[in-house]
Amino acid sequence: MLANLTPTYHSRRSNVLAMRGMVATSQPLAAQAGLAILQAGGNAADAAIATAAMLNVVEPTSTGIGGDCFALYYDARTRQVTALNGSGRAPAAASIQALAELGYTKIPRFTGHTVSIPGTVAGWSDLLERHGRMVLADVLQPAIWTAENGYPVSELIALGWRTQVQKLLRAPGWLSGDRENGPPQPSGHELLIDGRAPQPGELMRIPTLGATLRGIAAEGKDYVYRGDFARQLSAHVQRYGGWITPADMAAHVSTWDEPLTADYRGVRLYECPPNGQGLAAIIAANLAAGYDLASLPPVERLHLMIECMRLGFADAQQWVCDALVNKIPLSGLASRAYADERRALIAPDRAAQQVRYGSPLAGSDTVYLSVVDGEGNACSFINSLYMGMGSGLVVPATGVSLQNRANLFELAPEHPNALAPHKRPYQTIIPALTVYNEESEFAGHLHACFGVMGGYMQPQGHFQMLVNMVDLAMTPQAALDAPRWALAGPDSGLGAQEPGGLVLIEEGWDFATLAALARRGHRLHAVDGFERSTFGGGQIIRRDPATGVIIGGSDPRKDGCAAGW
Repeated sequence: MLANLTPTYHSRRSNVLAMRGMVATSQPLAAQAGLAILQAGGNAADAAIATAAMLNVVEPTSTGIGGDCFALYYDARTRQVTALNGSGRAPAAASIQALAELGYTKIPRFTGHTVSIPGTVAGWSDLLERHGRMVLADVLQPAIWTAENGYPVSELIALGWRTQVQKLLRAPGWLSGDRENGPPQPSGHELLIDGRAPQPGELMRIPTLGATLRGIAAEGKDYVYRGDFARQLSAHVQRYGGWITPADMAAHVSTWDEPLTADYRGVRLYECPPNGQGLAAIIAANLAAGYDLASLPPVERLHLMIECMRLGFADAQQWVCDALVNKIPLSGLASRAYADERRALIAPDRAAQQVRYGSPLAGSDTVYLSVVDGEGNACSFINSLYMGMGSGLVVPATGVSLQNRANLFELAPEHPNALAPHKRPYQTIIPALTVYNEESEFAGHLHACFGVMGGYMQPQGHFQMLVNMVDLAMTPQAALDAPRWALAGPDSGLGAQEPGGLVLIEEGWDFATLAALARRGHRLHAVDGFERSTFGGGQIIRRDPATGVIIGGSDPRKDGCAAGW
């Protein structure tokens, strides 16, 4: 085992170069699992699911069968991008009134009420069915072997695991505001070693998770949504106050949606539509397109980017919800005309203190992975349990932690994102993808497959990576290495993301730049050490359309890598 490891995040990584395929993600064993599927004849979709399943085993602190997923898939033959929404809905009995009667003024974080239907396995299956060449029984094999035989836990994942122990054990007094409805949960021990988190380098086995993966490999998604597993999950959630029933599980379906887009200096940014928060990145990119960011001094560029993001979040926090339940003026919000109108609110020399959402006419812990295969297909894929190991509720004898995504609902009945039966909550997890647009000689070809995980950091990370790659001409690794900033989100503990709110600043920025930002009225908060996980972990893979060379980078803030073939 390794001891006294302190992450410094200083990177001297080179870009990874390949021709026949590449996988980039936050844990090396998961990247290798995806690469092995490419080498066995699979495409980007097949490798993405193999990687996601392996991450469930080697990074269970962030992702798993009990969570949700989203994907953007670029088909090199048709040059089309499709968007998969693999997120779950609130159960049929979900009720604002029931929570109010329990004394809650906002959604609890870790009780059974916060568990919406887990959409991961349906998403895995549906992506393979539409875009893959293999089936679940093929792509789950690396994860099954690793869960049963064990693996040495990597460094940063081990550090994160320590923070989840009290939740998994349902230790007395740990809930901080939530009210427990059941006795201590012994099943949390399945993801611990003798009641503690594994140490860096310590061998970890999760045989119950291996057995669950074997069941999925044999029976497909029905193993999760129909039968004994669905009954066990429902009973466990109800034990802790939740509403999920086997009927809710059986009713779950993924959806294929029309992506949102924004044209930005020769490329087209793709984001999944609401209930994901990619809308914030689309709005910010449209606003930034009105400035020549590349020619500006760093302080002016940084100021304008922060202000663009403020406006993007002002709209996202108001409008993002389940678009199949509440009508959202998406075409207006994502339009260049709306950006031109809202850009007038940005002062060139002063941070905004009051910015409200607009009304155009109607017309936290996660894993991200990027895959590009040798044919040029790409899959931008994100999978999450939300807050660490989600709710901390582990379905007994399965190794499956359940997410707490329903915590992102609102309890105000009039809000578009209000809790309601059969409704999807606001989702923080979003993949990104860029394609050369009509301004380029390579129109229609893949530009980059990328994402940055980390709660409300995600649209901010997408926006910063877009500017780094397009305006500042950075390579994938350089774009990821660059210091970041973030408007403090509602989950930061530092005040809600709102106009005039805190701007979190990572180590590495020039002092003079920060001083100039402060003079413009930005409230800066320095973040360093392990807390730099606030800025997320990203992966970027680009493909040169002229040569077919694949170029990848992996975030030094995580344990992972880009692996090429």
